[in-house]
Amino acid sequence: MEGASADFSASSINLVVKFMGRNIPVTLSSDSTVKDLKSALQPLTNVLPRGQKLIFKGKVLTDTMTLKSSQVSDGSKVMLMASHGLHQGEGPITREVSASSNMRRTTDSRTVQAKTEIPIQKTRLERWKVTGVVALSECCLKVIPEEVWMCGPSVRVLDISNNSIQELPAKIGLLVSVQKLLLNANEILDGSICWEGFTSMKFLTVLSLAQNHLTTLPAALGALSSLQQLHISNNKLTGLPDEIGLLSQLQILKANNNRISSLPSSMGNCGALVEVDFSSNLLVELPQTFGSLSNLKTLVLGNNALKSLPPTLFKMCSQLSTLDLHRTEITNDLLRQFEGWEAFDERRRSKHQKQLDFRVGFASGFDEGADENNRPNY
Repeated sequence: MEGASADFSASSINLVVKFMGRNIPVTLSSDSTVKDLKSALQPLTNVLPRGQKLIFKGKVLTDTMTLKSSQVSDGSKVMLMASHGLHQGEGPITREVSASSNMRRTTDSRTVQAKTEIPIQKTRLERWKVTGVVALSECCLKVIPEEVWMCGPSVRVLDISNNSIQELPAKIGLLVSVQKLLLNANEILDGSICWEGFTSMKFLTVLSLAQNHLTTLPAALGALSSLQQLHISNNKLTGLPDEIGLLSQLQILKANNNRISSLPSSMGNCGALVEVDFSSNLLVELPQTFGSLSNLKTLVLGNNALKSLPPTLFKMCSQLSTLDLHRTEITNDLLRQFEGWEAFDERRRSKHQKQLDFRVGFASGFDEGADENNRPNY
């Protein structure tokens, strides 16, 4: 007969734990805690104690309570429910075991305790396949481990940021279900990315390539039809491809600290854009189509050579409330001549008032960088 037992005094009790169609006999002292019972059950069920829920007479037993105080007595039946994923080895034990195995398992309480101290860990490949999350940030990697490609369509998130990776091979195309791809802070060069592999990523919503050594982005970028966030700051980019206009779901674009001197007019097709950051580039103007970005709320353009903005920006971008023009040649006087300025200024002031209400901060005049004399020191 399988179960757990020990040399206890006359106060010991025999109970039956019902688990997945099995009846598991257990013998413990009545002064044992519910936590002791869970520890005894771990080697019999493969379910970790924190994944066990013991129910007696319709009530969940608390770890710190004793069996006696829980009214668990000799002959009682307790139900065990296991939380998904909180097991060791190959999963919960659902079959009967031999009598010899049972005898070895139940020799004494010390044997049971010893077994609980040797949990069997899943390999990282198994863990990645189960969770869909491959977390390899700051692992001193120079290449992507082969195990990543073995996960294939199981991967939903791949984080290999803050390493020294130089190459993204064609195998990247095996990750057809990936939703977040974090490649920032590596050593990636233009010629070391197989962009064709990215065309299979139909579910990719977040792509971070910030802090690498890229100078161009290819037309293949336009194939990422589900992309919502694109982070490409701190590279050496000189421009963006016309195909960026195909990213109709793009909401956040961070391209600050590059060498971008002009933008394609196709950006006006990115109608879902909410936040755009082109600060610290070499821009002298924005395409007129920026006025088509009706959902735009935040536009950061500081530290560029800009002298003006598209005349329809304030009129058409009816949700714009944050405009950063620090260290540009655009003045307040110029902005006040644009149609829609008053409505924008009201939205800006309203936003700042809400920040004041929540003690986030407040700036009195239009001090977001338009006009050298009004620029704040931050």
